[in-house]
Amino acid sequence: MTKSVTESVFLGARPGALAEAGHQRIWHWRGWRVRYWFHPGPSGDSEGSLDAKRCAKAPILLIHGFGANLNQWRHNLPVLSAVAPVYAIDLLGFGDAEKAAANYGATLWAEQGADFIQQVIGQPVNLVGHSLGALVALTMARRHPDWVRQLLMVTVPTPASREDLVADWVADLARTVESLVASPLLLRPLFRVVRRRKFLERALRGIYIHPEKVDEELIDTFALPPQQRGAARTLCYLVNARSDPGFSPSVKGMLANLTQPTLILWGQQDRVIPSRLADGLADLSPQIQLQFLPDVGHCLYDEDPDTFNQVVTQWAT
Repeated sequence: MTKSVTESVFLGARPGALAEAGHQRIWHWRGWRVRYWFHPGPSGDSEGSLDAKRCAKAPILLIHGFGANLNQWRHNLPVLSAVAPVYAIDLLGFGDAEKAAANYGATLWAEQGADFIQQVIGQPVNLVGHSLGALVALTMARRHPDWVRQLLMVTVPTPASREDLVADWVADLARTVESLVASPLLLRPLFRVVRRRKFLERALRGIYIHPEKVDEELIDTFALPPQQRGAARTLCYLVNARSDPGFSPSVKGMLANLTQPTLILWGQQDRVIPSRLADGLADLSPQIQLQFLPDVGHCLYDEDPDTFNQVVTQWAT
């Protein structure tokens, strides 16, 4: 079931480029509220034309990374919608998706994504994922290959990096919270500090190679969701999940068995998942192509959106 964004959401109701460039809706998945963004593409001029089964071009679906949400694709979604139908979704627990008490992991999010494709989009997609979203996209491609035409991953979490699923600005917090999960009285004051705008701004400037990209809109993207009810509790679930051996299937095993054409993009200046960790990934399967982008870091699609949009446009057509 989908509905317009009339419920209590923090990001979807705010004015901005995404609100002006497309549509935002609420989809209910397994009883949980999930926000998504969409645009029908160059041939669609009304909501009635959004039936993806009639789209001549395969839709593009984008999945964000840890701690982020679909708003971080702010410089990509409007541009990509000029060439194909485009969708982006908030993963459960992030953004304007419900802060659910759930057993989080790559498989749960992959099932969310696969159900979204089947129930909302209605046809196979060109799938794009960033960092944690890349892991989710990879899991979707392996578990539901008929629904994924092509796969594009922006950095790939690898077993060589223990913190590969969490940005550096969250890693230290995560370790601290792991020792405090049994004490909610201690967690709540800590969480109030972490969600402060100044804290987040400093953290984002440490991740972005081009700190001038860290503007008020980007800070809102990370600062507003933690204000939602249940956010502190969800962080505990996420911290516990990331240390669970069952959090994800083997990344290299999934890469080696891909059946879809796959492109991996990596920022050469990535401070979160260093580009050296890409060594050998392209050798795992003839389906994989690896491309490094210079002078950008972990969030390369936001730091150099023109190059990223050009690459994705060529890849998706």
